Amino acid sequence: MSLLDVVVYGLIYMVPMAPLAVFGIIYNFSGGMPALVYLVAAFAMLFSALSYKEMAKRFPVAGSVYSYVRLGINRFFGFIAGWAILLDYLLLPALLSVFAAAAMVTVVPGVPEFVWIIVFVVLAAAINLRGITLTAGMNKIFLAIQVVVLAIFVVGALVAVAEGRAEFSLSPIIQAQEFSWAIVFGAIPIAALSFIGFDAISTLNEEAKGGGATVSRATIIVLIAVTFLFVVQVYLAALFVPTGTTFASGDATNNAFYNIAGEIIGPWFKILITLTSALIAIFANSIASQATSSRLVYSMARDGQLPRVFARVSDRQVPRNAMLLIAGLSLVVGILGTTGQELLTTLVTFGALTAYILLNIAVIVHFGLRAAGRNVFLHWVSPIIGTAVLGYALWNANMNAQLIGLGWLGLGALLAGYWALRAKRERAAA
Repeated sequence: MSLLDVVVYGLIYMVPMAPLAVFGIIYNFSGGMPALVYLVAAFAMLFSALSYKEMAKRFPVAGSVYSYVRLGINRFFGFIAGWAILLDYLLLPALLSVFAAAAMVTVVPGVPEFVWIIVFVVLAAAINLRGITLTAGMNKIFLAIQVVVLAIFVVGALVAVAEGRAEFSLSPIIQAQEFSWAIVFGAIPIAALSFIGFDAISTLNEEAKGGGATVSRATIIVLIAVTFLFVVQVYLAALFVPTGTTFASGDATNNAFYNIAGEIIGPWFKILITLTSALIAIFANSIASQATSSRLVYSMARDGQLPRVFARVSDRQVPRNAMLLIAGLSLVVGILGTTGQELLTTLVTFGALTAYILLNIAVIVHFGLRAAGRNVFLHWVSPIIGTAVLGYALWNANMNAQLIGLGWLGLGALLAGYWALRAKRERAAA
């Protein structure tokens, strides 16, 4: 895959239209300051992106954060990092199918959500089983469609402001009477769902031309591009929401952005942007998410950290068994999770943010301590700030997500001990 292919893959995974599905939730959480949440989330992710950049150049292997922490610290913490982000990877395809199904129900209310979930999961798996080349080609088309639809929204919003239907203000960015860091950071675990694509980019180390150098460049390019896109669209949408508004739970929250877009431009555009979000943006993300998730499972199985049956690949060099595992879990979790989008979203990002913290620590250990790196900012300052910011965001996350996430990490620690003991016995027997 070329640099362009990798950048497109990252953009698709991060979804240029990602804020649409969670706009209402973030607007409510932040007290009407969604643009600020995305700016702070981007700031938090920047330091982890720099850590990915450094590790991708030093260790050009698949496995992403799992491989980086394993090589940067040791096998135990590598497993914990892989196990943490596995929570993200196992749940994200399911969450995306739930988002897509919720959007489709607004357009075709006669079809139950679970039917749409089955359709999206099965189609995404079928495309991935055809190989990464087909996926890369489709990604370019999907990305172009999203950019065009977003451009229509931006132009329509600017025209509406010019007509006096809204006015530019700083309220979507800062409201002195509503502001508190606890509120902003409490919303970050939800907004972070839109920023975890640069991790997916690092799983392509072994398939990108130029390896780690290409992946490291693509990581920063993608992060800058999506931050701009996210902030622009949530800022413009928030201008048309009366100050003090709180979206009612359920459809009013889940479809807040689609309804606003329809009010700004017209009913036809509400249908267009909803279909684009469900059938193009989220579905394309589902394809990329399944591909990334299966490659992490494959990498861990190849290293003996998960059952080796998941380390088998097809004639098309696709980790078929790992892919089928992800698809099966997506169906079960997606159908059961249609009423718990907020919890599911926070759980996804809990795993990712925990893994990013371990990644930042791995940079300090490998470059700062072992290699005595001379780049003080990249090897000390940046990962320390990244760890502090992400740690504070997790501290303010949903309590149920914290409990479930900590339980998941505890189970991972037990499994890591089991695999270590088993490996020790195998070496002794040999």
